[in-house]
Amino acid sequence: MASERAVLVTVELDPRFSRDPLSWSLDEESSELKELASSAGCRVVGEVTARRHAPIPGTFVGSGKLEEVAQAAQQHQGQVVIFNQELSPAQQRNIEEAVGVKTIDRTQLILDIFAQRAKSQEGKVQVELAQLRYLMPRLSGKGVMLSRLGGGIGTRGPGEQKLEVDRRRLRNRISRLSDELDKLGRRREATRARRKETEVLVAALVGYTNAGKTTLLNRLTGTGAVAKDQLFTTLDPLARRVRLPNGEAIVVTDTVGFLHHLPHHLIEAFHATLEEASDATVLLHVLDVSHPQMDHYAKAVEAVLAKLALAAKPLITVLNKRDQVADPERLTALEAMYAPGVAISAKTGEGIDRLLRLLEEQIHS
Repeated sequence: MASERAVLVTVELDPRFSRDPLSWSLDEESSELKELASSAGCRVVGEVTARRHAPIPGTFVGSGKLEEVAQAAQQHQGQVVIFNQELSPAQQRNIEEAVGVKTIDRTQLILDIFAQRAKSQEGKVQVELAQLRYLMPRLSGKGVMLSRLGGGIGTRGPGEQKLEVDRRRLRNRISRLSDELDKLGRRREATRARRKETEVLVAALVGYTNAGKTTLLNRLTGTGAVAKDQLFTTLDPLARRVRLPNGEAIVVTDTVGFLHHLPHHLIEAFHATLEEASDATVLLHVLDVSHPQMDHYAKAVEAVLAKLALAAKPLITVLNKRDQVADPERLTALEAMYAPGVAISAKTGEGIDRLLRLLEEQIHS
């Protein structure tokens, strides 16, 4: 299937009106939106940027900027317009009517990526539940959302089932999915309880999406979990045994990658994967030292950990992708800055022995 042609709209708001406590620059927001769109399978053909003091209630941006978006969509034959900010149902309808092209926001884009990546039964249930809860307020009458559900970016998962249904049936489906997720969660809880009974130590990998968590899990365990250079490769919890230098066995779990300004209901939707982090003995925060926005990513992960009440849990910073950093003095400085931290390359294996020794020390400190 040919990739959809996307026009991106990146809006930077005054920090007082932004829902994101970590203020990113317009360029940084734009760069991440491009990466998200590419991960969803879009072909980015145009971009419109704007700075606003506050969003306009009806259309989020002003009429002049909206006209610019419409022209860009027409000029580049755009099939979807993607906003980096979360749009209300009314804003989404009004913008789409004005530009004449399917319009989605960042949350819907992330959900679309999730729908493509989920493989396990639990992952698929979590994704569909999050999508339906997102779509519920947008399914009003014969609105624009209903008229074009059924294919393409922003409409995977339940969209393929043609959601021309009434709210009662939709609420019933949400209720059934919630019950199913509860049952799956109880099974997972039983597994974690057995670990506690046998006093199995657990280290949970956390970090910004695409930091290299799954590659590190593969390096530590010699297994072949899918690891790709794309966002949200891992949506389903993975757990593998690892031997420490003293011969002790621990369980290392992989979790869904974090993003800055991750909508609260998405955190709730992936509570099952994040529970692995809450029950861990120690957290391994995997940070891509080669990325120009490394410091921002670190703060974004810290913010999510704080939301999950995990900020006080023992943590080691794993400074990954050291093979892509030429300056050894910079790596030494970063290890000191993020102490306890260790620079490694999950790809080449460099520094893994030091990481295991540090993990052993941290667990028994």
